[in-house]
Amino acid sequence: MAKGKVSYSCGLDAAVDVVGGKWKPLILWALHEAGTRRFGELRRDVSGVSEKMLIQQLRELEADGIVHREVYREVPPRVEYSLTGLGQSLNTALLPLGQWGDDFMSQILRNREHPRTGPA
Repeated sequence: MAKGKVSYSCGLDAAVDVVGGKWKPLILWALHEAGTRRFGELRRDVSGVSEKMLIQQLRELEADGIVHREVYREVPPRVEYSLTGLGQSLNTALLPLGQWGDDFMSQILRNREHPRTGPA
């Protein structure tokens, strides 16, 4: 998420700005799969993410209107995260990309293990 005045060259540029990075798509998928989640549940669902990074990514997704943060005034305090309508539509757009990854994961791994050299 960029700060200040932003302009995009195309829709893909805007979408990648919102969902770019390693963790945001995984956070979106976790919320899609499980629905409303507390912070600790999300941290377990998104394997490998640090607490600091998860907080940062959730703040950016909230600022972009993708994730809703609900704070319950109780002891101990409870905070829950869920997808907004905009977030649900973004996940719908990401489904074909996830399917592509599932379909070609083994080929991608093979290519990374044995990179080609020289011109294609």
